[in-house]
Amino acid sequence: MDTLPDIQAREPDYPINLTRVGVTGVKKLVKVERGNDERPVVLISNFEVFVDLPSDRKGANLSRNFEVMDDVLEEAINCPVYEIEELCGEIAKRLLSRHEYASRAEVKMKSEYIVRRQTPVTKVTCQEVVDIFAEAVARAGPSGYLKKTVGAEVMGTTACPCAQEIMKEQVRHELAKLGVTDDAAAEFAERLPVATHNQRGRGSISIEVRNRRCVSIDRIIKIIEESMSAKVYGLLKRPDEAVVVARAHSNPKFVEDCVRTMAQKVVQVFTDLPDDAAVTLKQINEESIHQHNAFAERTATIGELRAELAAIKY
Repeated sequence: MDTLPDIQAREPDYPINLTRVGVTGVKKLVKVERGNDERPVVLISNFEVFVDLPSDRKGANLSRNFEVMDDVLEEAINCPVYEIEELCGEIAKRLLSRHEYASRAEVKMKSEYIVRRQTPVTKVTCQEVVDIFAEAVARAGPSGYLKKTVGAEVMGTTACPCAQEIMKEQVRHELAKLGVTDDAAAEFAERLPVATHNQRGRGSISIEVRNRRCVSIDRIIKIIEESMSAKVYGLLKRPDEAVVVARAHSNPKFVEDCVRTMAQKVVQVFTDLPDDAAVTLKQINEESIHQHNAFAERTATIGELRAELAAIKY
């Protein structure tokens, strides 16, 4: 039988290097063990897998991407996966071994992760969906490396400090007209959360992982939640709603405040991360009284954040 021609290995019409060639929208089931008596987490995950392509090849052998993912995930059935970034890293390394012409491989994974919560007053148990993600980049050659990141995006709510301060002035003014003293009016405005406009916020943290150090997804989720004005819940009874609204309005935050709070908490929680580990912190607030959204971001190494926070004089 004649050997089929390898069309991908032919010379292209225009010999130009391509940065990324691969596949997107690949859905796979991933079982993540939790290392205790709890049941493993089964994730429906969306993968993006790429390699670079040299100028002398017409195309990449994309079927190899699927083969590598299937091989690694099948092995994971017998050798449990504990961190999704490690899974992405293993796929990236094997991509380089299968694509002998490639010098760089990139793997991205995004999944919906179920978080169980109790409402603050009635203690009703509900499930919330959080987006978690991991990424790995492998470089071949003498100066090769493997970079892995893991992170999450979480929904919450924020209350605007600026509008609230304006409303406080209005409350004090109206109370004064009713004969309430200035001191009592000021105390009332401080003790009872005053109206302001709210935003649905989306916070995101991505952390570079080094030397198999585990960065807990659950800790990342908790940091993001605690960096906004209040958590949000899928199910709330009326007593719960009152508490959530009061919490949000007692803890007003700008979009910038959320990112800075995330930075402080990341430094406080992940003390074992090396100083050169990269961190990306983002917050998007979907404004309720404006047509635009508010956005803030900080990219830095954990060492840079530590140095900035250490310089604060309390």
